[in-house]
Amino acid sequence: MSAVSASRINKLATVARSINNSRALSTAARQISRRISRPVAAPAIAAVQNRGVKTLNFGGSQETVWERSDFPKEKLAQIFKNDTLAVIGYGTQGMAQSLNARDNGLNVIVGLRKDGHSWKQAVADGWVPGKTLFTMEEAAEKGTIVMNLLSDAGQKDTWPTLKKYLTKGKTLYFSHGFSVVFHDQTSVIPPKDIDVILAAPKGSGATVRSLFLEGRGINSSVAVWQDVSGSARERAFALGVGIGSGYLYETTFEKEVYSDLTGERGVLMGAIQGMFKAQYEVLRSKGHSPSEAFNETVEEATQSLYPLIGARGMDWMYANCSTTARRGALDWAPQFYEATKPVFQRLYASVENGSETRRTLEENSRPDYRERLEAELKEIADSEMWRAGVTVRSLRPENVK
Repeated sequence: MSAVSASRINKLATVARSINNSRALSTAARQISRRISRPVAAPAIAAVQNRGVKTLNFGGSQETVWERSDFPKEKLAQIFKNDTLAVIGYGTQGMAQSLNARDNGLNVIVGLRKDGHSWKQAVADGWVPGKTLFTMEEAAEKGTIVMNLLSDAGQKDTWPTLKKYLTKGKTLYFSHGFSVVFHDQTSVIPPKDIDVILAAPKGSGATVRSLFLEGRGINSSVAVWQDVSGSARERAFALGVGIGSGYLYETTFEKEVYSDLTGERGVLMGAIQGMFKAQYEVLRSKGHSPSEAFNETVEEATQSLYPLIGARGMDWMYANCSTTARRGALDWAPQFYEATKPVFQRLYASVENGSETRRTLEENSRPDYRERLEAELKEIADSEMWRAGVTVRSLRPENVK
């Protein structure tokens, strides 16, 4: 692609430095999150965070957002002064949310299968067996807010055990609407005498933790399935801040799971791999080298253009590219839109009618799930495109030794 117009170089350089700094911080934070063995002080809230609940214009629609400053640590302590947060599961979300809540001063315990890999990781992160680390059953019994952060398949498998500990007056918390919305497949039907809430971070657990450690915070959606106490909504937003969110918006359990599953299978993960692969193979079939095909398909996208979209939007990225690149993108975008929209419509329908969740549960509950997954990921890793990517990434300035 041609160079960016000269009049915008200084502005782009400033944004690029900011992006690179953020990337370096995120990498360091992810490493810290795997090694931390003691509590850390909650990050100081920057001055830009003291804005509060407000209604904003999102592309012509008015929506209300809540921010971290609406629930300072003192308010969190007051709201949850009589609560024990029992985090069930220690995958990426369980680890990140439990550590963030602990660092925010909340009373947190973790429930896991004893002596497994996650148990050992939790001990390394400072959770103490018999004090803050228990079996799942013990934690669920002790907790007043039971935070079910197991995998969707894991939630289905453990529900018969966990539900007996969800006694009157407790709160059941999720970070995904899957199990409750598709209860016909999971059998997860909460008791009628408890609050059921959701705070769903819009990113991986690694990002939830790293952004918290940077003093920023991820954006999350919040929903209420049952409000028995009359305060479920406030507690849901407060807990969203407690687990590390910077700002939050309200949704429903149904909308959260429909949008989340569509996004993961679509532009966030599934579609992007499919499009990368298609373009790479066309370039290779026309005689382009692996390094050139990878650079023009993946490297330029992830290292140059996507960060610009994230910083200022698609129109700004277009405006800061060459006239040739801009003209071609504007001409071809409608064709990709027409080609892909029917695919996204089929995808959403498959999520809405439950076929996606049914397949997910079936596949992820297989006894050979791990082996099959590793084989699928190995096929991607061993493909020429991603093997070329290993070499390309090694040539980035920050990776040259």
